[in-house]
Amino acid sequence: MTDTTTAVSSGAGSTGSSGPSGAPASAGPGERLLGPIGDSWVLTQRAILHQVGHPGPLLFSLAFNVLIVLIFVHLLGGAMLVPGGGGYRDFLMPGMFVMAMLFGIGTTTLAVATDRERGVTDRFRSMPMSPAAVLIARAAADMLVAVLTLAVMILAALAIGWRHHGTTGDFLAAVGLVLLLRFALVWVGVHLGLTLSGAGAVNGVQTLEFPVGFLSSAFVATATMPGWLGTVADWNPISSTVNAGRELFGGPGVASGSWITDHSTLMAMVWPVVLVLVFFPLSVNAFRRLNH
Repeated sequence: MTDTTTAVSSGAGSTGSSGPSGAPASAGPGERLLGPIGDSWVLTQRAILHQVGHPGPLLFSLAFNVLIVLIFVHLLGGAMLVPGGGGYRDFLMPGMFVMAMLFGIGTTTLAVATDRERGVTDRFRSMPMSPAAVLIARAAADMLVAVLTLAVMILAALAIGWRHHGTTGDFLAAVGLVLLLRFALVWVGVHLGLTLSGAGAVNGVQTLEFPVGFLSSAFVATATMPGWLGTVADWNPISSTVNAGRELFGGPGVASGSWITDHSTLMAMVWPVVLVLVFFPLSVNAFRRLNH
């Protein structure tokens, strides 16, 4: 912890008198802008170095995601029917890409809660740095992990025979929508990490990831569910990103018949924006209220 604190201090606000943003009180607009950026970069490096120094949780997470793919494709896939025909593997993979992003909520919550309970967050708050840097760095580090996670998932999918059937632009658009959802979920995790206390609460968040994921179109078509349950699943933000991914990847089982499913690509952009607009301010407010 001493090394981390020293690194942060040397990289952010070690120039004497400073204002609320971590830049010197007499700094101009440019310096006040670069101050938070520099602070965020230092804290992002800290999070990355922590991942490199303790790779076990990340490696376990990557292996767990791949294992879930293998279980559903090879053990359960033979019993799954895809609406309109087609292989379950191609139907499943867009859902698994999104589920890997959903599982990141627990990772973010745990990281934020651990720093808060160990006093690391309070130390950062007492230093001459931008308060926003702590939250921005958390989001940046988690998005880097999300990119790595998605890359591993795509490689695993290709290894078991999955292929995308759209254009390169469609492929990149689908990947972008998946990462956009993850960015929104980062702020859900940050807010939960700042407000929940105790290992039991964090474990509860991780446990709820599966029910939220199953109550969507990630694993089965919502048309096979009871009417009211299928409607709830269709309006799950997870479903919009999954359905948009299936359409852009050119996979089977693209849902249709209701407004929310017919506009999946649009809603895959709208839902993350809504989540960010809700949970980013909540996260900032929770961060400001720490120890108050």
